[in-house]
This record gives sequence, C-alpha cells and structure tokens, in this order.
Amino acid sequence: MAALKILVIPGSVRTGSYNAQLAAAAIKELVLADVDATLISLGDYPLPIYDGDLEVNSGAPKAAVDLKNMIGAHHGVFIVSPEYNSSVPPLLKNAIDWVTRVRERGEPLGQVFRERAFAIGAASNGKFGGVRVLMALRQILMLGCGATVVPKQVALSRAAEAFDDMGALKDPNDADLLRGAMRQLIDVAQRMM
Repeated sequence: MAALKILVIPGSVRTGSYNAQLAAAAIKELVLADVDATLISLGDYPLPIYDGDLEVNSGAPKAAVDLKNMIGAHHGVFIVSPEYNSSVPPLLKNAIDWVTRVRERGEPLGQVFRERAFAIGAASNGKFGGVRVLMALRQILMLGCGATVVPKQVALSRAAEAFDDMGALKDPNDADLLRGAMRQLIDVAQRMM
C-alpha cells in the first residue's frame, strides 16, 4: 500500500497568521504519526475571482489546475481557515470554487473533493475559536462539494496566546484536540485509499 499523504492548506496568507501557525502545528503532528505531509500556501496559487464567462472563454486558470492536482496527489486534506464576518474568507472560497471547475475529460465536476477525506480547523483570537467559519466550511465541503469531512474539528480560541516560541500549542487540551482531529483524518483517509 502506498504511503498515506495529507495536504495542509491554510486559508490565510497574512504574515503572522494564526491559521498558518495552526497548519504548521498540524504538519508536526502528521509527521509524528509517520504521514507524508505537505504544507502549501494559497499565495502560490494566484487566482482571479471566479467568473463563469472567464471560464468559458479561457478555461480554468493554470493555478486552479495545479491546485486541483495538488489536492488529487494526496489522500486527505486539512484546511485551516480564519473567520471573516462569521464565514469563509474570499481567498479560500474562491480557491474551492475554481478547483471544483477543473476536470479531466469525462470526470464529473468537483470529483477531487469526493475522493479524499477532509478535516477542518480554525484559529481565532475570539473565545469561539472560529467555530462559525467551521460551520460554513463544513457546509461548503460536504453539501457543495460532496466531500467526506471528519466529525472532529479544531476550533482554537485566543490564538495570539496559544503558541509557544517553537510554534507548539501551549495548552495540552488544544494539542490533544489537534492530535485527535489529525488521527481521525488519517483513519478516514486510509479507509478511502
């Protein structure tokens, strides 16, 4: 059996992003679990705002094809998202929208989402830890994209104080929450291989 591969995607490209820090902590957990883990930045996949006319006239942008192929090269995906106005930030939503439009000949739209396991997380300075974005993101992935999203999720509150100087989570409960979500993602991804 091939080695399990998990992709980690922070939904923020902001310098010092708490969500990027949480994504980096997830990578460490995945490596400790002997998983081949990859961390990417959506900044490396610049995409115009989704426009159906642009798609008809020019096809999907190369960055959308590349991102779809990156997702497709992994068995599972952990998406870590900031919360904007109680929902998903435009950078992440736009990336998902474009990837659902990329397909090989005869492949149904969004097939890449239906063939792998997803986990979701959020880091926020607020006391709810981004739980509202997690509801919206779960809906987009499950209902909109047909993805399998594991039940465990990471909602990290008071994120400005959550990490030590080495990028590890200070609170053992937060670390256990992340570890549990990664373990569940690994288990479901292995079953879907």
